[in-house]
Amino acid sequence: MLRRDQVTTRWTHSARSKFRGQRRSSRGLGWVRAIVLLQRIADLRPGEGAKVLAAGAWFCALMTANGALRPLRDSMAVAGGVNDLHWLFTATFLVMLAAVPIYGLAVARCGRARLVPVVHRFFALNLLGFFVVMHGLVGGESDAVATWTARVFFVWTSVFNLFVISLFWSVLADLFSGQDARRLFGLIGVGGSIGAIAGPAIGGAVALWVSPSWLPLIAALLLELSLVAMRRMGREPSEAPASPVPDDPVPDDPIGGRAFAAIPELLRSPLLLGICAYVLLLTMSSTVLYFMQAQIVAVSFTDEGTRTAVFAGVDLSVNALTLAIQALLTGRLIQRIGLSWSLATLPLLCALGFACLAIAPVLLVLLGLQILRRVASYAVSRPAREVLYTMVDRSQRYKAKSLIDTVVYRGGDALTGWAFTGIKALGLGLGGIALVMAPVAGLWAGVGALLGRDQKST
Repeated sequence: MLRRDQVTTRWTHSARSKFRGQRRSSRGLGWVRAIVLLQRIADLRPGEGAKVLAAGAWFCALMTANGALRPLRDSMAVAGGVNDLHWLFTATFLVMLAAVPIYGLAVARCGRARLVPVVHRFFALNLLGFFVVMHGLVGGESDAVATWTARVFFVWTSVFNLFVISLFWSVLADLFSGQDARRLFGLIGVGGSIGAIAGPAIGGAVALWVSPSWLPLIAALLLELSLVAMRRMGREPSEAPASPVPDDPVPDDPIGGRAFAAIPELLRSPLLLGICAYVLLLTMSSTVLYFMQAQIVAVSFTDEGTRTAVFAGVDLSVNALTLAIQALLTGRLIQRIGLSWSLATLPLLCALGFACLAIAPVLLVLLGLQILRRVASYAVSRPAREVLYTMVDRSQRYKAKSLIDTVVYRGGDALTGWAFTGIKALGLGLGGIALVMAPVAGLWAGVGALLGRDQKST
């Protein structure tokens, strides 16, 4: 005979087990429904839905963190001194230059299943440090500390967002073939757009209702959530994979090679050199627009909370438009018009925008061009550019790609920053600078068209 307390205990354990089973079943059913919805709106094949959904969730968490920090970073850039922006871009480039060999060493010794947590948790610890400093728990509340915290945070954020996003796309280039990437990278980008919508909304709300200093802590938590999605993607089986990647490695296998292999790999590959030229011209246009935006916004708004909220509003508008395009058009558009036009679309829009800005260099036109540029970048140009990395070997996907996405990108920022400052010192106004940039964007479009034309379907 069982005593009453034993019967009660067994009944309690049974009830709890049943509840947990129902809860797991409910979560599983929700996951299946999400996959079915994806298959209805996108060109998905059997076995791809779960992996695409997990990849989108990973990207969503990353872009939510990045989107929450971006308005704070832009506000910090103004707080650190608008006239010192070229120094901040130079410092970012130097930090990137020092970080790439360290990252190359990590890539050589870690498989992707280990590399991603190492990188994410390193940045999460940095974010916790910023959270402590911004709350005045370390260093006090002096103006000097606030100014230097703003400058360091700007540089750090510029390094952070490129490294984690570059690593994400490196992993995806490992997992998908070129043909599959054309179909699916835009759809996976939907997750990033959802995150990029949620991020600025969080950033603006926290900045106005609580304090911008809480944003680093929120971003650190989101980085940890992104690891959950990454692991889920690695566990998803492929029932009937379409066009499997021939050299898809075991996740725990080290990538190998030398820590400084990125530069030789870049110089040996015409494709990577072409991507390098494309990224340099892209960053030139982006940096000029960023400097122009900082100049105009600094005059228009003086309060840090208001500036952060305005930048968040711009980000929210950009990503709402991007989400609609990525969900419904990107995958089919890249397949329909090809890589050449996909890569040339953004530069052509920028050339037109710079021409309009040369005629009317005002806030409304500038913000309109920024929105148009970023929508085209996220919805079309970035997925098309990432497809190119499916055509190189595994070491190049991680090492040379990180060099291009970080050092080359931020090097272009630094050079353009100094050029912008020098041209302004000579007396050329914002309209004149925009006029100079229009033909540069035209050259960029030509590079994109040639780069896409030379790539055969894989």
